[in-house]
Amino acid sequence: MLSVSLYLALREKSRPTLSILAVLVLGCGLASQPACGHLETGEDATDSGFLVRETAEGIEVRDDGRLVLFYQRAPNVLDKEHSRNNYIHPLMSLDGDVLTEDLPEDHPHHRGIFWAWHQLWAGEERVGDSWILEDFVADVQQAETHIEDKEVRIDLDVRWRSQRFRGGDAFVEEQTAITIHSVVHSARVIDFEIALRALAPGVRIGGSEDAKGYGGFTTRLRMPDGLIFTGAGGTITPQELQVEAGSWVDLSASYGPDRDLSGIAILTHPSNPGAPPPWLLRQKGSMQNPVFPGRETTELSADRPLVLRYRLVVHRGRLEPAEIQGWQAAYDLL
Repeated sequence: MLSVSLYLALREKSRPTLSILAVLVLGCGLASQPACGHLETGEDATDSGFLVRETAEGIEVRDDGRLVLFYQRAPNVLDKEHSRNNYIHPLMSLDGDVLTEDLPEDHPHHRGIFWAWHQLWAGEERVGDSWILEDFVADVQQAETHIEDKEVRIDLDVRWRSQRFRGGDAFVEEQTAITIHSVVHSARVIDFEIALRALAPGVRIGGSEDAKGYGGFTTRLRMPDGLIFTGAGGTITPQELQVEAGSWVDLSASYGPDRDLSGIAILTHPSNPGAPPPWLLRQKGSMQNPVFPGRETTELSADRPLVLRYRLVVHRGRLEPAEIQGWQAAYDLL
């Protein structure tokens, strides 16, 4: 197991019941961060225990001194072919174990918690691929953080660019909000709201063009032996193609040396187009994805942004479906 301190040092060099009431109290927020140019380091904290450290590299969020997550703002050139940014890694369990992976050998373009699509079109021209990071740049123009009593909010203003589109002009405006909540009853809620607006006529996004159709909000988690998938109907067996699992999926496994279980539930909001989504799930060597929009593309509007909302709940132990369904029911009301 790679310790958090060792992970961050290397980086510089290259039973868990959350009541419906508790979820409602946590709510759903939006977030932000500063511009990237010269190296600028700052810290901010409140009595809630949250501490935020901002640099040109990204944003580190801690709670009571323990790392919660790192948002990668600047391009992270882990290898020459896979420069990546605008994602979260690492995401930590409540016990301080790393849950996510970045630059895995099997799919080096995978990166922690990210949102990306194979098909990026402007009119009849295919202008890039944000999934495999080909002819694509996520230009983070602004990233601001706000610490409140029980949450950290990160607001991101991002432009999607490609040399294939007018020599590098932006063709999509992304406004993403990430909210990290305090731990309540052995569970931490992290909310994502991703708003996409076209900056040119005929901009379309789509998933893989094969039968899998994967694309959109994605978690690349470590997958220890014994990883358990749970949906509203009970245990789920991942398949080669999409599965119908409902609005949420929970993954639980032993991520630390003590062999205790930790889990992460992925919830989707009913306001998302096509809700509930089909899921592409993997037991080994890949990612977990509530599929949107699938192999067929969807057009983005220049006037009314497409808004996609997701909630992660990082928790201890394996939970009963009814407990997670309670979280989903509360999320549905927001």
